[in-house]
Amino acid sequence: MHLSIEDARRIWLRAQRLDTAEPFGAGPQAVAAAVRHLGYVQIDTIHVIERAHHHILFSRIPGYRRADLTQAQSVDKSVFEVWTHALSYAPSEDVRFFLPRMRQLRTGPWLSWHAAATPQDVRRVVARVRDGGPLTIRDITDDVLVDKDWLWASRKPSKLALEIAVTWGLLTVSERAGMLKTYELTDRHFGWSKPPRPATARQELAYRLDRALRAQGVVSLPSVCFHAPKLKPAARELIESRVRRKQLVPVTVAGVEHWAAPETLDTVPPAPDPASVHLLSPFDPLIIQRERLELFFGYQHVFEAYVPKPKRRYGYFALPVLAGDRVVAAIDLKTDRAARRLLVQQWTWTGDGSDRTHRDAVDRALSRFEQFQLAAVT
Repeated sequence: MHLSIEDARRIWLRAQRLDTAEPFGAGPQAVAAAVRHLGYVQIDTIHVIERAHHHILFSRIPGYRRADLTQAQSVDKSVFEVWTHALSYAPSEDVRFFLPRMRQLRTGPWLSWHAAATPQDVRRVVARVRDGGPLTIRDITDDVLVDKDWLWASRKPSKLALEIAVTWGLLTVSERAGMLKTYELTDRHFGWSKPPRPATARQELAYRLDRALRAQGVVSLPSVCFHAPKLKPAARELIESRVRRKQLVPVTVAGVEHWAAPETLDTVPPAPDPASVHLLSPFDPLIIQRERLELFFGYQHVFEAYVPKPKRRYGYFALPVLAGDRVVAAIDLKTDRAARRLLVQQWTWTGDGSDRTHRDAVDRALSRFEQFQLAAVT
């Protein structure tokens, strides 16, 4: 079955909940619902505008407040931090699908990025949390400081030991204030008398496929196995078994192999109103898979924060601008928090975007985005 690019694009937008005004409602429950539906919300440290995790949630929850995420993570405990393809928030109900990888890391070889810490360091920080309760890296004052071996490293060896303990599932991030993390025993944070049973390899693969189908609508092997190419043979086998059971339908999009659930193809959503504009994070689930984005939207996004300034095309931290079902611009923004205003560093129209057709709607979106950027952290 052939699916036009336009129909595939609209199905993906519906799956991403970017064609509806307030798809998840409001409050901490909306945060949990959004993370559950999307499968993950990526965390990033860059703070030239609001950080990616807050930005992604704001794009789908117009009344989003940063405190809603704090409540979901620290009080309701409906989301937790884990490595997906990158550091992300994921639904706490899905933790068992991440446990096999955590145990594999715990029992596998000592990774090269662990070099500045030892197993004894990890045991020491876990014991410190177990005996003294939750802590942040600022609470550790007895470390002998070392030189950084990479840009985002800490001079405190305990910082790396804490991060290793999180990747192993021994500790979890129970609270986050900006990028300052509070670490707690995983069992104690979730109130487990015993941890959930880890998913089997087949259950984990089915979870990955179901997550992609829910958040993408129409999937390909690369989109299901994003940053996990070794899973492609097993994923294809699982997909083909579902095709045989008529649970999935093979489709082509611009000649590229994809699949979708039959009910997804029954009614293709209409094109969203072009006046509906989203300024999307470069780490948004719609943007992060660059090849898929280019195939569906004809837009090639370039993340240029680490590109020398003379070689940049769109700017340091350009945000793709979605108007209806088209990416019409890329705008490089910076929040001047002292002056309390949003600065446009560079504005580039893309595709069929134009000042005459889209300027008013984009300006309104910029105004809303500025209000969100400068809102009190409540």
